[in-house]
Amino acid sequence: MYKMFYNEGQPGDGEVRSRTIQKEDNIMDYAKMIDHTLLKADATKEQVKKLCEEAMEYGFHSVCVNSGFVYYCAQILKNSEVKVCTVIGFPLGAMSTAGKVSEAKAAVKDGAEELDMVIHVGMIKSGDWDYVKQDIASVVEAAQDKAIVKVILETCLLTEEEKKKACRIAKEAGAAYVKTSTGFSTGGATEEDVALMRAVVGPEMGVKASGGIRTLQDAERMVRAGADRIGASAGITIVKEQRGQ
Repeated sequence: MYKMFYNEGQPGDGEVRSRTIQKEDNIMDYAKMIDHTLLKADATKEQVKKLCEEAMEYGFHSVCVNSGFVYYCAQILKNSEVKVCTVIGFPLGAMSTAGKVSEAKAAVKDGAEELDMVIHVGMIKSGDWDYVKQDIASVVEAAQDKAIVKVILETCLLTEEEKKKACRIAKEAGAAYVKTSTGFSTGGATEEDVALMRAVVGPEMGVKASGGIRTLQDAERMVRAGADRIGASAGITIVKEQRGQ
């Protein structure tokens, strides 16, 4: 069981509360925070099977795969504690809301318990925040309380004000997490973006850092900044480093 502790006081949009995550033995288990990820276009069934086996071996929170592999992963992982996470509208976020809803419903039916949807960056840049909010809310509704929704902001493409507003909109629309990046754009997670996102959403919502997190030091920096979930393809390296292997 993880416990999150926040110092007293209400931070502004540029501030972050002092934060730690602890287990009862006071040693953080990074494996339980990691979504073990394989989203390459040329990923094979054998590679996805290996991903699932690694997730069970190392005790990762979930595997994160493209939606076409959800059912396959769900069958492999059905007797384990590892969840199946998938991506919606990936990697651009520019598909129609109807397309995202259809993909989300199919993923939940196939066994996904977590949906990482890409926000419509183009609509943010157009100033159409009503569209952005409805897009997210529609996917949350499609999840039918059977899966949580994380909203990928693609922070490398947004201004600071857009990041703040996107976080608030995602929270209002019922998402469980905001997430930094797809890992397929011009940049990945930064401490500054994670800190900003945490300050905006507060302790009630999750923050997932993803994109370019390859070492234990990278993961530690993101957690100190406010992340409580890590998306990484280098999860084994991170956990082995923590365990001194």
